Amino acid sequence: MSSSKLQQQRNTKNLGLRLGADLTSAASAASMVAPLIAIIDRSIMENASGRNTLSDSLKSSFRTLLLRPHTILFSKPVALIFMLYGGTYLTANTLDTATSTAHNKPAAHVTTGTAKFAASSAANVGLCVYKDQVFVKLFGPGGPPRPVPLPSYVLFTMRDCLTIFASFNVPPLLGPLLTERMGPELQRRVSGTTVAQFVAPAAVQLFSTPVHLLGLDMYNRPAAGGSVSWRDRWAQVRKNWAISTVARICRIVPAFGLGGTVNMKVRRNLMEKLA
Repeated sequence: MSSSKLQQQRNTKNLGLRLGADLTSAASAASMVAPLIAIIDRSIMENASGRNTLSDSLKSSFRTLLLRPHTILFSKPVALIFMLYGGTYLTANTLDTATSTAHNKPAAHVTTGTAKFAASSAANVGLCVYKDQVFVKLFGPGGPPRPVPLPSYVLFTMRDCLTIFASFNVPPLLGPLLTERMGPELQRRVSGTTVAQFVAPAAVQLFSTPVHLLGLDMYNRPAAGGSVSWRDRWAQVRKNWAISTVARICRIVPAFGLGGTVNMKVRRNLMEKLA
């Protein structure tokens, strides 16, 4: 097959630069959201373990960010969050680029199918489980760190799959439906896809937060000899459900709302210039 025919069947124009655009947009979005998410994640972990209240943990972290910003911005928790969301955005971006290359689509093409959900979930779950097992050891109950139990890993995986589906697959499908129902004046201000990018990840936290809290409780209170009943665990989940849901919405909106929007728009602008 001649190179000209291959070029017609595949969109390989500026492929190296397009991959660089994928990396740039992912890093830009991740660097914007990492400090805030690290602070919120710490407060949720400390509140669930009884180490600190959520409000006191937030106050302490924001005070440190204001007075000694370098100790937060260059800390291990912020680096872990940057790795988590930078890796997730980059995976989604490079899959879009691979699809546009293989199927001869425009450089700014965005996919919505099963492959994107599977790839983004694999990246997010793997990185997030690693992040969580470090966070629970840093901010969990006192004493020597313990191995994270398998049920906690399973629950964290379920939580992340719900969030990834709502963040990457729902907005491109829900966005056009919202746009159709928006007035012309509102459409000039904001697109339905942008609204969906904020609303869908936030709404799914109503369901993913109890899964997250149950995973934390299984680490914080090991069931040695069956000493902790399921009734006790669900009582602990219900106790922290409301405040933790609000906190997780506050972290997910920056992560996949603001971060997702920044990643999407930076990538689209760069890709349109490279087309």
